[in-house]
Amino acid sequence: MYNMNRKLAQLEAEGKPIQVGVVGAGQMGRGMVTELVMIKGERPAICADINIDLAVNAFEYGGVKPEQIVKTTDVAEASKAIAEGKYVATNDSSLVTKTPEIDVVVDVTGVPDVGARIALDAIAAKKHIIMMNVESDVVIGPYLNKLAQEAGVVYTGTNGDEPGAVMELYDFATAIGLNVEVIGKGKNNRLDRACNPDTVLEEATRRKMSPRMLCAFKDGTKTMVEMTAMSNATGLVPDVIGGHGIACDVKGLNDMYRLKEDDGILNKHGVVEYVRGIAPGVFVTVSTDNDEISYQMQYHSMGPGPLWTLYRPYHLCNLETPLTIGRAVIYHEGVIVPKGGLVSEVITVAKKDMKAGEHLDGIGGYTTYGSIDTHEHAKEAGFVPFGLINKNAVLKKDVKKGQLLTYDDVDIDTNTLIYQIRQKQDEIFG
Repeated sequence: MYNMNRKLAQLEAEGKPIQVGVVGAGQMGRGMVTELVMIKGERPAICADINIDLAVNAFEYGGVKPEQIVKTTDVAEASKAIAEGKYVATNDSSLVTKTPEIDVVVDVTGVPDVGARIALDAIAAKKHIIMMNVESDVVIGPYLNKLAQEAGVVYTGTNGDEPGAVMELYDFATAIGLNVEVIGKGKNNRLDRACNPDTVLEEATRRKMSPRMLCAFKDGTKTMVEMTAMSNATGLVPDVIGGHGIACDVKGLNDMYRLKEDDGILNKHGVVEYVRGIAPGVFVTVSTDNDEISYQMQYHSMGPGPLWTLYRPYHLCNLETPLTIGRAVIYHEGVIVPKGGLVSEVITVAKKDMKAGEHLDGIGGYTTYGSIDTHEHAKEAGFVPFGLINKNAVLKKDVKKGQLLTYDDVDIDTNTLIYQIRQKQDEIFG
């Protein structure tokens, strides 16, 4: 982001770094804390994880000495440590939102119901909340954003994650007057709908990842979640349930994303998609109604048209989140937020044949994966939002592998916070 380096350097020079609380010290949280220790103008004052050793390790990766790390669940002790320039490690996520010195909370847990609590508590405490937990955002983001606006704080997704990276391209394209026809991302891992934490364990261990998180990448759920966040922020929709997911290079998108009547694959424009073959990049495919602008796009070596693809070949995910933190505090604005109510929904698909009475297990698990549908159609069909599925959800009927699960098929857990918030959201936004 333009000038953010100078803005953060100024805060550092003034001795007023942004105090950040990070919840979740897995792969993403660990890298973020490490970076925040090293950069100017921001400071990871508190890191919380249910495994406190992971929080401690995150600081140590950034070069923090053991004597500079205070382990506590006490607010007063945390405040004292921060005042002394020390770092706080805790296994109590509520300490992040309760400690008055914290300016910004970053949720990196990836657990929908946990994310709901963290966001509510942060907003109630008048702290900006950055949701790397897109799994929560695609279920209850509109409600959380509404609460944040009323509280005068920023609710947002992050730079670097695919939805945030796409949003930068989308904003750029629309700002210069181009029509956005398709937005999307590359699929980073080979698609394996049937994978589970056991089948990916060896790879996850080698890559220092949670097996469930890697499973969510491989079975496609994370891609569907990210596409849904893009949809909810822009109003673009999936062309078909689950998207087309073509194999293609960047140059080929200009032809592939024509309409069917023009020898392309799409039923309509204004859609979100994913592509096998351009990972880890993100893209926006655009058009123009003006002949002169069309000529100028060709002159600038973008291709013959009528479609052109703007492509960013990388996204640095957690390493770009400090830009979002600075943007929230300095400019009081977010990167990617729902534009209103839900536009699209992550729906639930059976990974295997299952019997009535069996328990489901949610994201990155053994029983289900997520797909994308329009919110309108998902509501009409009664599809269960994937973020409402947890280990207490029980099948009411036998289901087949690949079946889209409805409320008639599943008894979901209605005691969760995310379910209760979703009910309120549906009342407000429909």
